[in-house]
Amino acid sequence: MPALPAQSPAAAVDADHLVALAKATALGDGGLQTARLLNEALALDPQHHEAQILRERLYQTFVPRWHFPMLADQARNQAYAAAIAAKVRPGDIVLDVGCGAGLTAMLAARAGAQHVYTCEQQPLIAEAARQVIARNGLADRITVISKWSHEIVIGSDMPEPADVVISEIVDTVLLGEGALATLTHAMGALAKPGARAIPETGRLLAQPVEAAHLAQQWQPQNAEGFDLSAFHHFANVAQITPGEFSASPPRSLGPAQELFTFDFTRPSIDPGHSQRRLTCAMPGTLHAVLVTFEMQLAEGIAVNNGLASDGHWGRTAYLMEAPCAVKTGAVVSLTAQHDAAQLSLSIDSTRPAATAPQPAQDSDAAIWLNPAWAVPQDTTGPWLPPAPSQDRPTIPSQAAFH
Repeated sequence: MPALPAQSPAAAVDADHLVALAKATALGDGGLQTARLLNEALALDPQHHEAQILRERLYQTFVPRWHFPMLADQARNQAYAAAIAAKVRPGDIVLDVGCGAGLTAMLAARAGAQHVYTCEQQPLIAEAARQVIARNGLADRITVISKWSHEIVIGSDMPEPADVVISEIVDTVLLGEGALATLTHAMGALAKPGARAIPETGRLLAQPVEAAHLAQQWQPQNAEGFDLSAFHHFANVAQITPGEFSASPPRSLGPAQELFTFDFTRPSIDPGHSQRRLTCAMPGTLHAVLVTFEMQLAEGIAVNNGLASDGHWGRTAYLMEAPCAVKTGAVVSLTAQHDAAQLSLSIDSTRPAATAPQPAQDSDAAIWLNPAWAVPQDTTGPWLPPAPSQDRPTIPSQAAFH
């Protein structure tokens, strides 16, 4: 292996100085100045160990890792491209909520939009999106607004309301990234009456599944002869990555039933409540209730994260407190509730076939919550990493970066 080129002593001193400045720089700008200083240090000394480590830590803090498998999800990309081509018309003003790398904004421009306004509150991501858009020759037709969508002002950030609102700001159960609240504001304050939306609708589905590997991974009964069951209450909700799901997919024990539907063209933040009886169509061991989604982007164009999907979205499974054997025709009664950003699901009873369901007693219900953890948005206190469902990074403290 050839030896790495030696850096001059002066360059090393300059790089050290730039790294010191980067470490002393506040992160209130979303990491922009810190990234610039570290990039300058690495331009002088490409092998500078501390600069490499700090830049990678900065990027992992501010640029969620889900961006990359999402951009590589060809089925998702093709579905959005088809829906945008079907719904965006020449001359349209388009609002793209959640710019990311700029893909959906560029698809809208390619579909004939007069101008696309795309918002991205994370400055590092917004800056990178501008570079992507410029390299694709679309800088004159796409404006990246480095703000949350609810901070956009018509007449200032956008000259007029949008004809089309595009978004892809959903998590594994549609709610955790604040899509309902964001789109309620966007469709009401930033779009023209009767504006088109992509996606149009979404629905949540629940089905009983057998998933021994999942139960063992999240609720192992013992290790080296020791009983671990008292630790299980910390893992009633399993967030399953696409890789984990593909390696050991659950087995469906019965058809999926709809829990909730959402109209993204006329979104609402009103809470919802539903009770369902899931029927097992085959015998097996009931380990969990799997919750998945389907989204219609445009007529005849949909995406989902169901059992047969191999896309980038993860899944959410609500684990049984104790797995139980079920026969064909067994009924699982459950209660599901949601607010603008969270889903809860409780298994009220599991009954054999032909046994009439009895009203669930609240004292017996095991409530399984799926909270969208809130992360303080300040630069002074300690920082905790966001939960997997968090859609946008917040500003961590300077101490957390170091």
